[in-house]
Amino acid sequence: MNQAKLSATIALVLCFAVAKAQDLKKYDKGSYIKGKDSIYYRILFPENFDPLKSYPMIVFLHGSGERGNDNEKQLTHGGKLFLKDKFRKQFPAIVVFPQCSSDSFWANVKFESGTSGKRVFNFATGGKPTKSMHALLGMLENLRDKPYVDKSKVYIGGLSMGGMGTYELLRRKRKMFAAAFAICGGDNVANVRKYKKTPLWIFHGEKDDVVPVGLSTEIADQLRVLRVQPKITLYPNDNHNSWDSAFAEPELLPWLFSQQR
Repeated sequence: MNQAKLSATIALVLCFAVAKAQDLKKYDKGSYIKGKDSIYYRILFPENFDPLKSYPMIVFLHGSGERGNDNEKQLTHGGKLFLKDKFRKQFPAIVVFPQCSSDSFWANVKFESGTSGKRVFNFATGGKPTKSMHALLGMLENLRDKPYVDKSKVYIGGLSMGGMGTYELLRRKRKMFAAAFAICGGDNVANVRKYKKTPLWIFHGEKDDVVPVGLSTEIADQLRVLRVQPKITLYPNDNHNSWDSAFAEPELLPWLFSQQR
């Protein structure tokens, strides 16, 4: 490739990167601070937003790699999904991406090293929420009480650590969410009965070597025990990044927004 073509290619790549960054700036920056609770979030309002109308609200929880306090990294996975023109026209909704602090975790879970060297996840069945979960619970109540949020159409979803946080929110706030989806997450099966009535779509990669697929299949099995037919999609060739496949599911968002309390 000659110098002129190389320069043109670099310029094109830079322009594309800048355009994507500008798109993510459509998410306004917000924060919830009350007492000892503080949490940053990004929020996307529908096009032609009218505060006198009410809209569905979806909250998305990121994975452990996007923790921090920059109020940006949490948009890494999923942020562009909700910016697509098709989504914004078909499902006018308020989209919220909170950010977990780097010294906390969404779910109340402890890690141990197993005999194979892999992490073993021990999920709590009760107890106090983590620092970030406690702040998240306050933030959710605050946002849900806004007059422009349709309380019958509040949704939660997340990936990895955020999938674990999704399950925890479902058990802590049993009457808040109309539906949920969890990607490569996990929970203690003893908690499943607490959210068996909430429509839930589970996703996981069968080759996941970070969060074992068994954590998702055990939840699905427990739902069957509770006489609930689980909605679960497993990807035979996916490792931990099964969120790419889940986000590409054409029925995910139509299914989600068809649910209401």
